[in-house]
Amino acid sequence: MVGGALQIAGLLVGGIGMIGTFAVTGMPQWRVSAFIENNIIVFETIWEGLWMHCIRQANIRMQCKVYDSVLALSPDLQASRGLMCAGSALSFLAFMVAIIGMKCTRCVQSSWQAKGYIILTAGLLFVLSGAVELVPVCWVANTIISDFYNPVVNTAQKRELGEALYLGWVAAFCLVAAGAIFCSFCRCCEKTRSYGYSAPAQCPTHSQDSHRKTESSYSKSQYV
Repeated sequence: MVGGALQIAGLLVGGIGMIGTFAVTGMPQWRVSAFIENNIIVFETIWEGLWMHCIRQANIRMQCKVYDSVLALSPDLQASRGLMCAGSALSFLAFMVAIIGMKCTRCVQSSWQAKGYIILTAGLLFVLSGAVELVPVCWVANTIISDFYNPVVNTAQKRELGEALYLGWVAAFCLVAAGAIFCSFCRCCEKTRSYGYSAPAQCPTHSQDSHRKTESSYSKSQYV
């Protein structure tokens, strides 16, 4: 009962992390224009994402444009595009492996072992996807903070942390937490199997009965 609840909790947390990873990959709010010094009089907001940049002006509909080339992106966003795609693929693969592991039967010893290996694989994939997602999110955040406090960078080019970065940290935490849950569940299953399967003790009553039958048959053969 506890193991099933633990599996469901890990699957839900992993699903939240997977959906969050997909959302972060597609959101344009990675880098947001900073309203500092003279920029406060500019009534427009600039969003820069992995795939497009958007400009939102006051009382005007937001306009977005896909990047014409990958070379138009900064080096951190170029690397983040590939890493986020890899993280999304790993999180989806981990989610599917976790579902397969939850549907395994537990009738014989081999199915228990297969289930443990599948759950362990799902946990490691969740942890790996969370780590892969943390790299681009932290890299872009570090670049934004460094440029923000760099006096050489023009004020109009300075950016702030967007909502996608905060959501990326939450999604990565959910993926790592789901991986830890599945890995701990596999460890509990290993302990249960090690204590559950022991050599059966020989029944003393059965040996005593067989010994008595042997003695009675021997005594009868002497009388005959």
